[in-house]
Amino acid sequence: MKCVIVDDEPIARKGIKKLVVQISQLELLGSFNSAEAVSGFIQTTFVDLVFLDIQMPGINGIEFARSIPKHTLIIFTTAYSGYALDSYEVDAIDYLVKPIDPAKFRKAVDKAITYHSLLLEEDKKNIENIEDEYIFVKSDRRFFKVTLKDILFIEGLKDYVIIQMDGQRIITRMNVKNMHDLLPKSTFLRINRSYVVNKNHIDSFDNNDVFIKDHEIAIGNSYREAFFEEFMKNKPSQ
Repeated sequence: MKCVIVDDEPIARKGIKKLVVQISQLELLGSFNSAEAVSGFIQTTFVDLVFLDIQMPGINGIEFARSIPKHTLIIFTTAYSGYALDSYEVDAIDYLVKPIDPAKFRKAVDKAITYHSLLLEEDKKNIENIEDEYIFVKSDRRFFKVTLKDILFIEGLKDYVIIQMDGQRIITRMNVKNMHDLLPKSTFLRINRSYVVNKNHIDSFDNNDVFIKDHEIAIGNSYREAFFEEFMKNKPSQ
């Protein structure tokens, strides 16, 4: 699971990092000193789990938790026990009071891992019979056969994805990251937080956007380098 730490106290961040690196299932993507500092990162990078302090200058942890994408899980880490009830309102996985006991930390992480696995299983139930050339996608209580080469792009909207084809689109309950993970990377490329495109259908692109038929899709800042590396590697030398 990809995780981040958000805490305004350097010592607290260091202590949580020490606990995180001891758990092989966790991959620490970054450590931030405020909600404002991490908000842009979460908008452009898929994060599975946030270790989130509550009492911070500016936006506090409870307020920030309400803006975090639904697929991102939260474990609160705070010096104050009085916010426990508030944490339930934002569906936090657990609430740890500092100084954090390593055993309680591990228990909270195990709970997050279990819940994350359940979310993945729920997503996979909506995709059946993954083959080289097609997939079956559940939509409106039916499974629709979707030929991979016909997919123009996939758009993520909260807990759903829209599979866009020429003249047809199918909506299914799944997040865009898990959908991308199921598709062949040789053909499908993620170009921003919400879009995965079929490289074979790209008509043109510039420094900021990809054009597929009459659709214009922005290239995200954190995806730009990988995008141009992919498309320029076969460019003939001058």
